[in-house]
Amino acid sequence: MTDKMSFSISRRDFLKKTTLAASVLAIPSIVPASVFGANAPSQKINLGFIGVGGMGMQNIKGFLPKEKVQIVAVCDVEKESNQYGGYYTGRDLGRAPAKRNVEKFYANKKNIIHYKGCDAYEDYRDVLARKDIDAVVISTPDHWHVPISVAAAKAGKDIYCEKPLTLTIGQGRVLADVAKKYRTVFQTGSHQRSSGLFRNACELVRNNRIGQLKKMHIQIPGNNCFCQPAWKPMEVPKTFNYDMWLGPAPDAPYHKQRCHYDFRFILDYSGGQMTNWGAHHFDIAQWGSGHDDSGPVEVQGSGEFPTSGLFTTCTKVNKLTYRYANGVEINVRMGGSDVMFEGTDGWIRVSRASISASDPEILTSKIGPDEIHLYQSNDHRENFLECIETRKDPICNAETGHRSATVCHLGNIAMLLGRKLKWDPARERFTNDDEANRMINRAMRSPWHV
Repeated sequence: MTDKMSFSISRRDFLKKTTLAASVLAIPSIVPASVFGANAPSQKINLGFIGVGGMGMQNIKGFLPKEKVQIVAVCDVEKESNQYGGYYTGRDLGRAPAKRNVEKFYANKKNIIHYKGCDAYEDYRDVLARKDIDAVVISTPDHWHVPISVAAAKAGKDIYCEKPLTLTIGQGRVLADVAKKYRTVFQTGSHQRSSGLFRNACELVRNNRIGQLKKMHIQIPGNNCFCQPAWKPMEVPKTFNYDMWLGPAPDAPYHKQRCHYDFRFILDYSGGQMTNWGAHHFDIAQWGSGHDDSGPVEVQGSGEFPTSGLFTTCTKVNKLTYRYANGVEINVRMGGSDVMFEGTDGWIRVSRASISASDPEILTSKIGPDEIHLYQSNDHRENFLECIETRKDPICNAETGHRSATVCHLGNIAMLLGRKLKWDPARERFTNDDEANRMINRAMRSPWHV
């Protein structure tokens, strides 16, 4: 889909301008539908999807039924493959299946045999160049999150980007600043914030229903993928643009376990379960303890890392502790999947399936009108769409996503170095370790940059 007239403005730009004008003048306006471009106008938000493998396909299925959305583009360096691992083993994923799924959905919805209107691309820059696309959903491997998000913000797109938001702490600071500068509506895919269970737990903690918060205990699952101790390079599939997949990451010989779902267990592209599940649970710890714009001041840990094979991320957390400036601590271990808040008068434990407390009456306690009420979202994707229209911040904006990812990265750095590190969350620097500071950023393969 393309603009019919070169002088038309995007729906996103129009909303920015009319929202601002309405707030200043409070005068209703009548605007011809033609200013919104070819698709119609005021009722649809045109979405492009960048990265349509496992999570990308789930995001497509999540956004497709929403009436205010029109999916007009999908993009992936993989044309089609059933070689994805992890939760997605055996599924046909890539840009060709994504295009088919989108067009089949719209054909069924319109009760027609064929629908054409979703274009497929190999290069994300082709998506960002389209003037009719209001927002993009980024579900690539982690090492691509920031470069694509920064480019999208500069291209005037609103952004929904999957967690963990960043590959490095330094990249996260760049992204948060760029999103703020360009007034981008940015939603990080840390969707537990849009769960009533997690919001309820955090509100109870923030309002001292367990007394003064002292400790938080986080459990993250163990690795769900494994590789052999020895491996050999493989031939790149003809349907896969491997050089583009690597992008800013170091050049490396192809192996199927380097890509698709398994990428998350290689430090060049991700941070293992510390960033995969940690991005969810550390995010809740930050929210419940009131540190969305800050972070811990100290971290110490030890873990086990592979000594052979392709994978390089932590396989076991032996001990990992954080301390905030107010004395609150986080203790981390592998094996489960929940967050426990411990206070002077009790505790609350919350997971995706349940919430419990030391005293059941804690959970039935009502939050009064003059107490702390946290941002309420009951649908993470819908919250993003609503914010595109209102120009308000979503529940997990770029700054929040960056801060939560930083806690994950701090843990990995501490375990890799095996010593206590002191962190300044305001300056976002280590105060006692030059080697750790060199791990805040990583070199990027030319010509990629942020």
